[in-house]
Amino acid sequence: VQLQASGGGLVQAGGSLRLSCVCSGRTFNSVNMGWFRQAPGGGRVFVASIERNGGSTYYTDSVKGRFTISRDNAANTAYLQMNNLKPEDTAVYYCAARQGDGFVYTAITDYDYWGQGTLVTVSS
Repeated sequence: VQLQASGGGLVQAGGSLRLSCVCSGRTFNSVNMGWFRQAPGGGRVFVASIERNGGSTYYTDSVKGRFTISRDNAANTAYLQMNNLKPEDTAVYYCAARQGDGFVYTAITDYDYWGQGTLVTVSS
């Protein structure tokens, strides 16, 4: 499985961005997808996850109501829509894929495959 994340950039506080993660090398609907982020000087932490058919999602508390994870299995792509961005959302965002069922997987070690990361910078 290869994952290619894109869509990062510089945005002012209160603005929006949509990240994309294109999956190749395996049937996309066989993997659960997640987004993580790593702020400067920090560790990689969980942001959101979505199950294989897109029916269920899970978010870390700090992004609930602002971020939306989704997927288009026909396009082999997962998305992270980020609204009302805050300076503390500044980080490199990574998409990740996991084989199997379920969707509440928040640990780095839960995931089998990783994208290369895309930088999101939110100015105040």
